Amino acid sequence: MNMKKTVCFGEVLLRLNPEGFLRLLQAEKLCMSFAGAEENVAVALSNFGLPSSFVSKLPDNDIGQAAINTIRKFGVDTSQVRRGGDRIGVYYVEKGAIQRPSKIIYDRANSSIATAQPSEYDWDEIFKDAGWFHFTGITPALSDLAAEACLQACRSAKAHDVTVSCDLNFRRKLWDEKKAQSVMRPLMKYVDVCIGNEEDAQKCLGFKPESDIDAGQTDAKGYHTIFKRMAEEFGFKAVACTLRESYSASHNGWKGLLYDGHDFFESNHYDIFPIVDRIGGGDSFASGLIYALQTGRDSQKAVDFAIAASCLKHSIEGDFNLVSVNEVEALAAGNATGRIQR
Repeated sequence: MNMKKTVCFGEVLLRLNPEGFLRLLQAEKLCMSFAGAEENVAVALSNFGLPSSFVSKLPDNDIGQAAINTIRKFGVDTSQVRRGGDRIGVYYVEKGAIQRPSKIIYDRANSSIATAQPSEYDWDEIFKDAGWFHFTGITPALSDLAAEACLQACRSAKAHDVTVSCDLNFRRKLWDEKKAQSVMRPLMKYVDVCIGNEEDAQKCLGFKPESDIDAGQTDAKGYHTIFKRMAEEFGFKAVACTLRESYSASHNGWKGLLYDGHDFFESNHYDIFPIVDRIGGGDSFASGLIYALQTGRDSQKAVDFAIAASCLKHSIEGDFNLVSVNEVEALAAGNATGRIQR
């Protein structure tokens, strides 16, 4: 498979979490790993066999080097990761269970990428031999400098005829609705494929939702009008989202929806129980969709592949979706028994 590289731009975070389902109040030691929305996508795409490149900035110390080593381990090109700044962002994770939700505590202010000057990134060089660019709404939420870097990246991507995807990923702990819309709406004119649930569409772009996301019930038809309006206003070639039915922290229903500018396509539905780790579920959907669209799958097969990839991620500890194309295709084709492969 001779594909152009996918470039992902975002923050690397140091993830710290107690073992198993211990609460942070109970923990006497924390497990350490690295993660980040765009990093998760780059790793998954590399795992699927597509060339991927990750762009970021990390402190020039052993923690920053450990993060780069982790990303490289999965075959991702890290040559465009800048070094410097004062710190890596940190987030603490407490995995939920039964009716107790998961909890995330951020400690990421003034991280290296948040304080980086946009001029540090040579986007013309970065987008050489690139076919796809992916970012999320998390990166421009980090700082005004990061938002400007995202804008410059999008402009350069279009100049290089690179397809652009964005996972809106609204994070209320990073910015408010007014700020999000002032930054995200201007970026959307560069985006070809937009990914986001109804809360993202409302908070980032100002589209009012038509169903109650907090009730844990999601009606795919409620998205049809919103997706059409988004595509009409911003010129998206495709709009997609995951639909999560939250029965409890340990038990979710899971499916996806894709609008390709002509028709709507719902994926297979999965009943996920018990959930091992749901963090990175959205990133695994995004990477599955990017892979499927880049490899020429039709709209139905694309959303089926994406949601199957994301379903499997819920069975894996940590943020990375460490599954193969064959495993995803087997699940998408209906092999959901989980029987031992001998």
